[in-house]
Amino acid sequence: MTIYGDLFQSFNEVQSNDQFVQQNKKMLKLNLAMGPIQAKVGSMVAYQGDVRFQNKGSGGLGKMLKKHVTGEGVEMMEVSGMGQVFLADSAQEVQIFYIENDMVSVNGRNVLAFSSSIQWDVHRIKGAGMMAGGLFNVSLRGTGFVAITTDGDPMALNVAEAPTFADPQAAVLWTSGVQMSTKTDFSGGLGSMLHGGTGESIQLAFGGQGVVIIQPSEGTIWGNIGSDGGSGGGGVLGNLFD
Repeated sequence: MTIYGDLFQSFNEVQSNDQFVQQNKKMLKLNLAMGPIQAKVGSMVAYQGDVRFQNKGSGGLGKMLKKHVTGEGVEMMEVSGMGQVFLADSAQEVQIFYIENDMVSVNGRNVLAFSSSIQWDVHRIKGAGMMAGGLFNVSLRGTGFVAITTDGDPMALNVAEAPTFADPQAAVLWTSGVQMSTKTDFSGGLGSMLHGGTGESIQLAFGGQGVVIIQPSEGTIWGNIGSDGGSGGGGVLGNLFD
């Protein structure tokens, strides 16, 4: 029996030996030959080869306690073995980049996968309240690949060019040289917020040196936003920041 159609020619597996490969706009391919990878629990859509999945939970007691306090967190699984694994998350756009001895702060809901060489932790926002979208964010530090998801094509803003502000639900990620604080505007009063207000009373304010990644969506309540500051910059590779 012969089958004809572009479905079987135009959507073949992308061939690459890189550890992280952009299979398509909404799917990530992992090559396990270079070692285990940390991936978001529930994100596997297919795999080929001898692959093992181990649920790592919230990543230790400290992270579990923070998750319990905030009601938010990121649960990771260790993917190991030999073969290829394909990841996706609710048809969100997949963005891949590489960090070299550096750090990014990223919303936990946006984390898809990262090399096991990268250390991760949850940190509390300094000076931010619950109305800013949550008290905690996830930091990824070290050297290796990172894959995140965005709700649509993102935008990269250089915060050194001008004072930069973002809706807490739209800010996805920022690099290590960026300082974050919160900006509140209650000039319209609580009544304005409840009855026809703009809904923009809380913003995140960014300064310093670095890049903030913004997604074109405010529709989901993102809970793990924030930064404990940080210094340095550069060393972040990938067209997500170009």
